[in-house]
Amino acid sequence: MLQINIICIGKLKEKYWEAACAEYMKRLGAYCDVSIVELKEEKLPSNPSAADERNVKEAEGKAILGRISKGEYVIAMDLRGKELSSEDLAGKIRDTAFTHSTIDFIIGGSLGLSEEVIKRADLRFSFGRITLPHQLARVVLLEQIYRASKINAGETYHK
Repeated sequence: MLQINIICIGKLKEKYWEAACAEYMKRLGAYCDVSIVELKEEKLPSNPSAADERNVKEAEGKAILGRISKGEYVIAMDLRGKELSSEDLAGKIRDTAFTHSTIDFIIGGSLGLSEEVIKRADLRFSFGRITLPHQLARVVLLEQIYRASKINAGETYHK
């Protein structure tokens, strides 16, 4: 069974995000093994400098890279990434499962992803040019993975 890891900076803070994620995690259990790895969000000083922001991104990036094993397929969620339809995402997951046993989806912190994480990514994926709160991005990602799983299983999913 395909292993999917969602490696993200920060924790869910509201119960409704937790409930939505728990529902999709439950549904996904029939299709793949999904785990969520929450990493510490680095704190910025008030009135941060560009160097402070770079240091936060680098520290978060090191934490993310420390959770990725060699041979795993890495998909970084990035505003500058490729936009995929649900069907295209399903195809990417299906095709990747033939060559990799694990897919890691990466959701960075509020400042985005470090260049080291971007370089490590096999695919940069974007939900579009909109900016989503990280908690909502996690719910949308889980929903899209669930939708892709249903598509790959030849099952219907509401449109």
